[in-house]
Amino acid sequence: MKVATLFSGGKDSTFATYWAITQGWDVACLVSLKSANKHSYMFHTPNIDLASLQAEAMRIPLILHETLGGKETELDDLKEALVLAKNQFGITGVIVGAIASNYQEERVNRICHNLGLKTFNPLWHKNQLQLMRDMISSGFQIILTHVSAEGLGSRHLGRSLDGPFLDELARIAGEKGLNPAGEGGEFESLVINGPLFLRPIHITGSEIIREDTHAHLLRITTAELAS
Repeated sequence: MKVATLFSGGKDSTFATYWAITQGWDVACLVSLKSANKHSYMFHTPNIDLASLQAEAMRIPLILHETLGGKETELDDLKEALVLAKNQFGITGVIVGAIASNYQEERVNRICHNLGLKTFNPLWHKNQLQLMRDMISSGFQIILTHVSAEGLGSRHLGRSLDGPFLDELARIAGEKGLNPAGEGGEFESLVINGPLFLRPIHITGSEIIREDTHAHLLRITTAELAS
């Protein structure tokens, strides 16, 4: 089966891509939406430009489509990007890394249905902490690039999502009531290495931007594939 992945560069869409490839599917391209609205309802926005470097590391073609990010109207831009993927790569299905967002899942399913594309949600409603443990044990190197919740701060930015960090997230989740996988927007992630990567991503420049009391962004200014 020839498919595209809706790709943000974060842990869930990258792991969903890995799942599809381990099933023997042909991931013909990645589809990323670059939103001008950092509060997009649909799309991951921190460091989305690095999707091109990740695609290069995985040797998978990338369609990077821009959107103004207006609520609902951004869905038209997603449709345009999927039409491009269908016409250029002959995809018949779309891999989605959604875990718990009904808002995103329903809208992607509707768009794909209208385009005659099947949707696959391999992570849907899986145990979230176990999923992250599976990512780590599979060899993914994941860092946090944005936090926006009580109990999380700038000290967590750039940290690798490893076993001890998962334990810390679980503890904070219990104390503060946040989602331990970031499904409520508590944090965003970036995959810099993993079993699909021929070369890891080396971050050569970054800065931390404080957005408000609980929101902090690790803005990556320069990065390259390691030699």
